[in-house]
Amino acid sequence: MRIGGGVPVGALRDRVEAGFRTAVADLAKLVEIPGIAWPAFDPTHLNHSAEAVAGLLRDAGVGDVRIVRGAGQGGRPGGPAVLARKPAAEGRRTVLLYAHHDVQPPGDPELWSAPAFTAVERDGRLWGRGVADDKAGIIMHLASYRALTEVLGTGFGLGVTFFIEGEEESGSPTLDGLLGAHGEELRADVIIVADSGNWQVGVPALTTSLRGLVDGFIEVAPFDHGLHSGTFGGPVLDAVTLLARLIATFHDGDGAVAICGLPAGQNSTDPAADIDEAEFRAQASLPNALHLAGTGSIASRLWNRPALSIIALDAPATAVASNTLLPSARAKFSLRLAPGTNPDTAMEAVRQHVKANAPFGAEVRFIPGSASAPFSAASHDEAPRVALWAMEQAWGVAPVRMGVGGSIPVVEHLAGRFPEAQILITGAEDPGSRAHGPDESVHLGDLQNGILAEALLLAALGNQWRG
Repeated sequence: MRIGGGVPVGALRDRVEAGFRTAVADLAKLVEIPGIAWPAFDPTHLNHSAEAVAGLLRDAGVGDVRIVRGAGQGGRPGGPAVLARKPAAEGRRTVLLYAHHDVQPPGDPELWSAPAFTAVERDGRLWGRGVADDKAGIIMHLASYRALTEVLGTGFGLGVTFFIEGEEESGSPTLDGLLGAHGEELRADVIIVADSGNWQVGVPALTTSLRGLVDGFIEVAPFDHGLHSGTFGGPVLDAVTLLARLIATFHDGDGAVAICGLPAGQNSTDPAADIDEAEFRAQASLPNALHLAGTGSIASRLWNRPALSIIALDAPATAVASNTLLPSARAKFSLRLAPGTNPDTAMEAVRQHVKANAPFGAEVRFIPGSASAPFSAASHDEAPRVALWAMEQAWGVAPVRMGVGGSIPVVEHLAGRFPEAQILITGAEDPGSRAHGPDESVHLGDLQNGILAEALLLAALGNQWRG
């Protein structure tokens, strides 16, 4: 069947446009709930956030709506997730729609142009904490479902399951338990994860690869107590200096990762789409004098190559430092993995590198941390082709297949639990959305197009999966 055959594109476009102000109002109400899943924050707000999402789904006509929880540490319940289901008609297939309603903490209020949990509309965007990551993803699912049911009615036989997680920003600690307890209810033929973004404002994108992540600690302990820097300094190097020498071996002269066993990913050639260096520098607010690390296109360095960062260092603060050779120092590393890299293999590669490069015979301890696998979509799958068609219909321009340098752990969990499902990664962010930062925002024109694209995608999948 031709992609899009029988899909009422015009009627869906009109319905999405007519309902868009309602969708924006729903999004604004969600933004104003400070649902943060971190232990230091009031869980009442997170519960309120889940209840608000559940209420919106019930109002949209989804009959089976529940708030479910996994088991946390010590048997305590995890963050509230919303599970809602419209069963498939006889002989029809099912799509799982994922997003998350919890958000990052707002940080310093002085850095926001308006209170973080007050939705403000200006300059064609909606501003507020969580508006792009990931409450816009919830609204994309909700509004596209509304448009479909209003246009197609009982003819819409595709099964639709909503899974709106409530602790993604705190690392999804009970996600495995949720998937284990509700696996059959969540089983689907296609999974749409609305937690990514578009290429730029006005240009849609389908995320087809994610880097994985491993992290851990490296501790250098050359001797067992502090030494006077005047009496012993010179023949003896302190722990921070030794740790710095070890850290310096992680990259080559160009700044590329130099750990044996960490190759470029499956798509190691430069991607067809690239990122303009001036735009990249502007997005990161980099000074022109700062040289970029690595070689090859910027897109390939972000999507298809490993990246290792030192994200924390345990050493005395300068305000309390004495003239002492420190006996130990510890750093936390964060290693992004190219698609196709096994996390266990990567962790062992770092361990072996640390062991082989122990400076001056100092004792070095390697403590592994967490790990998540990279993701790469199968190029031959049907659903990505339909998604790209739907995006072009909605935006009127050709979409981009892009990678993302970060990780979305839920993708690994869902792919592992449902290996037969085709996974699509979409979202409403753009390079100016500032997710996790102050003045987070979403472009309303792109949000409307994203809603229409998802409605067209679901309608097309429903048509192609008849019988």
